[in-house]
Amino acid sequence: MARVGIVSGGAFGTAMACVLRRSGHEVTVWAREPEVVAGINRESANPLFLQGVRLDPGIRATGSMAAAVDGAAFVLLAPPAQHMRAVTVSLRPHLARGTPVVSCSKGIERASCALMPEVLAVTLPEAPVAVLSGPSFAREIATNLPCAVALACADFELAKELSSQIADPHFCVHPTDDLVGAAIGGVMKNVIAIASGIAAGRKLGENARATLVTLGAEEALRLGLAKGARAETFMGLAGIGDMMLTANSLTSRNASLGFALGQGKTLAEVLSTRKEVTEGAFSTEAVAALARRLDVNMPITFLLNEVLNHGMALDTALAQFFRSF
Repeated sequence: MARVGIVSGGAFGTAMACVLRRSGHEVTVWAREPEVVAGINRESANPLFLQGVRLDPGIRATGSMAAAVDGAAFVLLAPPAQHMRAVTVSLRPHLARGTPVVSCSKGIERASCALMPEVLAVTLPEAPVAVLSGPSFAREIATNLPCAVALACADFELAKELSSQIADPHFCVHPTDDLVGAAIGGVMKNVIAIASGIAAGRKLGENARATLVTLGAEEALRLGLAKGARAETFMGLAGIGDMMLTANSLTSRNASLGFALGQGKTLAEVLSTRKEVTEGAFSTEAVAALARRLDVNMPITFLLNEVLNHGMALDTALAQFFRSF
């Protein structure tokens, strides 16, 4: 049994606390919200982000980042991607040198177009960095339904060790050394899920959704190859696996956002009603900018960015897309 810290009391961080507790670890969650800390400690529940889910007993929560990571064998990081830099700058003084950190945040930094491992290389330079990615809805994980994910680390031996430490009978972890591929897969599935949701909201049919997701998977692959990832990653759990789940299920935050847009709501209207971050809404602009920087053709991403961030009418974007393919 190891001591493990989790930085973020959101849905996914809480779900991973359940996984790690089932694996026999001593788990402490850092949460910014006092009601999350109180709910976990007093009622084994996270009423703010995982309402109605009974958490595994023995999980502890704290509002002290230092207490959460003190003595940790490794630390999981699950804040919203746009807050990863600020959170880990605050974390650095409390993290022992050489402690591995595992990013569970599936986004790209808007200001810099940096992937999460690139952010962590700057903010936590003494920490080995890994990425956990794959088809993994938090509520299903928390309720112990079967799931499989990829864990990527440039040090493959460390990837294998972390995978073994995290896995339990219902949570299978596949190690890989393709850090970039795993990170990009997690980013792109959110972007393409919004596009898929738009098609559903506009009642364009399942053929149109399948077309968008298939061509979106190709965009993810092209961006990944341009960043040095391996093609096979995009055929696995961190690639097509995660995209199939997020883009095809309207219970996903990103696909449901797209669905609402397709029905005529504005982005501001949808986001104003949500407690949790919809990563794709904030990553699309940075993905588009990165693709242009790398000279990668990504028409779905480019058009979605125009709709979300530059006022293009949805019907205009759809007409342009369907003329182009």
